[in-house]
Amino acid sequence: MTFLVAFVAAALAALIVWLALGKKSAGEKSRLETLLAAERDAHTRLANEFKALSAEALKNNNESFLKLAQATLEKFQEGAKGDLSSRQQAIDSLIKPLKESLEKVDVKIGALENARKEAYGSLTEQLKGLATAQTSLQSETTKLSTALRSTTYAGSWGELQLRRVVEMADMLPYCDFAEQQTSGALRADLVIRLPAGQRIVVDAKAPLESCRAAIEATDEKIRGEKFAEHAAKVRGHIDALGAKNYWEQFQPAPEFVVLFLPGDHFLTAALQSDSSLMERAIGRRVLLATPTTLIALLKAAAYGWRQESISKNAEEISKLGRDLYDRIVTFADHLDKVGRSLETAVKGYNSATGSFEQTLLPGARRFAELGAKGAKELTEPAPVETAPREIAKRG
Repeated sequence: MTFLVAFVAAALAALIVWLALGKKSAGEKSRLETLLAAERDAHTRLANEFKALSAEALKNNNESFLKLAQATLEKFQEGAKGDLSSRQQAIDSLIKPLKESLEKVDVKIGALENARKEAYGSLTEQLKGLATAQTSLQSETTKLSTALRSTTYAGSWGELQLRRVVEMADMLPYCDFAEQQTSGALRADLVIRLPAGQRIVVDAKAPLESCRAAIEATDEKIRGEKFAEHAAKVRGHIDALGAKNYWEQFQPAPEFVVLFLPGDHFLTAALQSDSSLMERAIGRRVLLATPTTLIALLKAAAYGWRQESISKNAEEISKLGRDLYDRIVTFADHLDKVGRSLETAVKGYNSATGSFEQTLLPGARRFAELGAKGAKELTEPAPVETAPREIAKRG
C-alpha cells in the first residue's frame, strides 16, 4: 500500500512539473526536465518494485491459501474418515446378522438340494425297480393266464380253492381229499364225512376256460359267445356228474353230489347265460356251490359233529356233574366246620381279653405306679366283635 501511495505522489509531481514547464525559462525548463527524468526513473523503479512486491505478495498469499486449504482439507478428511468408520461400523452391524442369516439359508438350501438329489435318485431307482417288477408281473400274469386256460391247471386251481375253503370252515379233520378217496374209475375231489357215517361228495373239475376267455375278450359279441359256451360246458358237466351217481359209490351218502365252482362270478356268468341251470342241476341231484355256499354247508357239518361229540360225551358229562356236586357238598361241610371253629376261637379270645383286663392289667398298672415300669408301654388288646358269616341254606 505504501508503494502505491508513493507512485501516486510521483505521478502528481510529474504532472505539476509538466504544467510548470510551460511558464518557466529555458534553464528552469532544463532543470525541471532533469527533475522530470529523475522522477520518471524513480517512477520506473517504483513500478518495477511494485510489480515485484505484488508478485511476492501474491505468491505469499497463494502459499498461505494453499496451506490453509490443505489444513482445512486434512481436518475434513480426518472427520470424514471418522464418520466413514462409524458409518462402516453401523453398516456392518446391520449387514452382519443378514449375512449370517443368508449363510444359514445357503447351508439349508445346500442340505435340501442334497436331500432332493438323494430322494430323486432313490425314487428313480425305485421307479426302475417298479418298472422291472411290473414287467415281470405282466410276464408271470400272462404265464398264469395261459396256464389257467389249461384244463389240468384249471382243475388243480379249483382243488386248491376247495382246500382253502375247507380250512376256513375248520373242517380239515372231517374231510378227505382226492388222494384219500377213490372208487373204481370215479375220483371225487373231496368227501365230507358226516356223523353216523354219512358222506357228501364234492367235485371241483368244472370247466372254466370259456368264462376266463369271455372276461378277457374286448369285443361284446365274442364275450357273449364265450359266456354262452361257458354255460353250455357247465350244463354238460352237470349232466355228467348226475350220470356218475357218486352217492351210490360212497355209501352211506345223501343222494346228491356237490359241483364246486371256485368263484361266485363263474356261477353268476353261467346263470346269466342259462337261467335254467339251477333247476337242471337239482333235477339231476347236483348242487351248484361257490366258496360262500360251500363254507355254509361245511359249517353245518361242523355243527353236526359238535352235537355228535356232545351226545357221545353226555354220560361222562353227567357223571362229572354228579361228582362235582358231591365235592361241593363236602366242601360246604368243611367250610361250616371252619366257621364254627372261628366262632369258638373268637369267644375264647374275648374271654381271655376279659380275664386280662380284670386280673392282670390292674397288677401291671400297680407295678408302673411303684416305679417298676419297663421300657415298653402296656397296651390293651381290643375285643373281636366280628362274627363269621353264616351260609344261607336255600331249599
